[in-house]
Amino acid sequence: MSSNYNDYSLKQMSNLMGSRGQKAVDDGERSLIGPPSEESPESLLDQKASTPIFVYVLAFFSALGGFLFGYDTGVVSGAMLLLKKEMNLNALWQELLVSSTVGAAALSALSGGFLNGWLGRRICILLASSIFSVGGLILSLAPDKVVLLVGRITVGLGIGIASMTVPVYIAEVSPPQLRGQLVTINSLFITGGQFIASVVDGAFSYMIHDGWRYMLGLSIVPAVLQFFGFFFLPESPRWLLQKGRNQEARQVLSQIRAGQNVDEEYDTIRTSIEEEEKEAGGGGPVIFRILSHGPTRKALVVGCGLQMFQQLSGINTVMYYSATILQMAGVRDDKQAIWLAAATSATNFVFTLVGVWLVERVGRRKLTLGSLLGTGLSLALLAVGFLLSAQNSPPVTLHPVNSQNSTCKLYGSCELCMLDPDCGFCYRDNGTTVFDSSCVPVDQASTDHAAWGRCSNRTEGPDSSIWAYNYCPTSYSWTVLMGLILYLAFFAPGMGPMPWTVNSEIYPLWARSTGNACSAGVNWIFNVLVSLTFLHVAEFLTYYGAFFLYTGLVVLGLLFVLGCLPETQGLQLEEIENLFTGPLCSCGDSSPTGHRHVHYIRQSLDSSPAQYGAVGSDSAIAYITVSTGSRH
Repeated sequence: MSSNYNDYSLKQMSNLMGSRGQKAVDDGERSLIGPPSEESPESLLDQKASTPIFVYVLAFFSALGGFLFGYDTGVVSGAMLLLKKEMNLNALWQELLVSSTVGAAALSALSGGFLNGWLGRRICILLASSIFSVGGLILSLAPDKVVLLVGRITVGLGIGIASMTVPVYIAEVSPPQLRGQLVTINSLFITGGQFIASVVDGAFSYMIHDGWRYMLGLSIVPAVLQFFGFFFLPESPRWLLQKGRNQEARQVLSQIRAGQNVDEEYDTIRTSIEEEEKEAGGGGPVIFRILSHGPTRKALVVGCGLQMFQQLSGINTVMYYSATILQMAGVRDDKQAIWLAAATSATNFVFTLVGVWLVERVGRRKLTLGSLLGTGLSLALLAVGFLLSAQNSPPVTLHPVNSQNSTCKLYGSCELCMLDPDCGFCYRDNGTTVFDSSCVPVDQASTDHAAWGRCSNRTEGPDSSIWAYNYCPTSYSWTVLMGLILYLAFFAPGMGPMPWTVNSEIYPLWARSTGNACSAGVNWIFNVLVSLTFLHVAEFLTYYGAFFLYTGLVVLGLLFVLGCLPETQGLQLEEIENLFTGPLCSCGDSSPTGHRHVHYIRQSLDSSPAQYGAVGSDSAIAYITVSTGSRH
């Protein structure tokens, strides 16, 4: 074990000692300086073992917000296959129904920062679950696509508030040694919601009419459970202290820490709030204070950058359109596509469990870098799968004569035919070879069959023609399926949870709500951008071109994380701001032992500070050190 601690002097230390020391007096006790103590691995294990079960209860009910987020992301994939037939939805309406939820979530996430600061974390979660319940009810009863759109927007409003509130709440009630794991549980619930949604999709896919109502409406159940659960759960102690409700904050800390180190943590939080407010310059809109304060401005760039690259990696394209992507790859049966999409969701869920296990072992930074590297390679495999399918696309061999004027007759292969939304592929298949294939116009009233000719009525059988809309028969479907599974296996442990985990940690308390609101808003804005444009990008660049584009964006994300993301593992929330005091993208090599540490202890008024190794006079309140070595 080697370490080298040097005393660290703050600017205006005398002012800090003189004014803040007097403020520390409370109930006959005083915050004093105490030297840092080395904690053995055994002591950390003891802390984990003694964590009250109540903390896990808080994390569970909070993470139901993540479950709702994931359920909506996953359920729309299978529901869209039924909706586009029952309501005859074109590509624009499909993208609108998917992206309207995301757009509403972006708006509510941005406003969620103000709501969190005003109402508190607990009330915001109650508000989100009630909005989601109303949205689920509208979706289950929607008579047409316009009302369906209203329901999707309503659901999005609830998701946006929950997406930026839940990680903050969990981070603020968690002990430092478990914070990464507990915040990652929210991401685990997101992927669990996606998996349950895919199973629900598969179960109700056999109901040709109204099956989508059950798919979308069942989201009411977890929303109501979370609403009633939070009636009995406390507010964040950090928010209570920020609002001056000190006694309530102490009671909550005692409840969630089982009485262990409550005074020390209470003093740390309270002192940190006072110092942060002083450093941030007092009044004015919080976002302006964030942008004018160097460390928080850099933290915001890192947090928003992580959320942006999470979406630009194409995750919600994969989740929203997983069944459609499998159809594009040549899986022609709706039910088979839905169940294969369920398999990809199961992969996402299982590997998020891996992330929960790894986050406190390898750290946030290494986990994110490894995730991006694997994600980029998997997207390249997806692109290659679509490229092979395109290069081996069945040719058009039969040109039926019809009086209708159509551009479909100009296409020489199924791949080119599929890129035109007004055309479909009509063919015969003997099990090994595609023959008698034509590119003909789709019926504008229903994409289930052609406008005319032998595929104008959908009758599939051994000797009948097969109608393909939005996919081509290919022997390379397995490549795309493997690419999807590998993509989720690499994405789920790292880039899935880490943007939310890191954003819940890197802002000081006065900026935490607004910082998370901004980063969550960026996440949802780019979610809209990617999900709203995917089908059109695939039409313009081809399917393989779209996934090569996502591969390039992941490479940019890898470079960003490599240069700009510091390690936050094992640090108190109040210590993390110091990681961003240097140049913006010189923090990539930071380690949890190379930062300033502030240690607080409590002492009754009649004790002498000298026995604790205090520096200065009786009014000194902190022992601050910089570790330049490594501790093992």
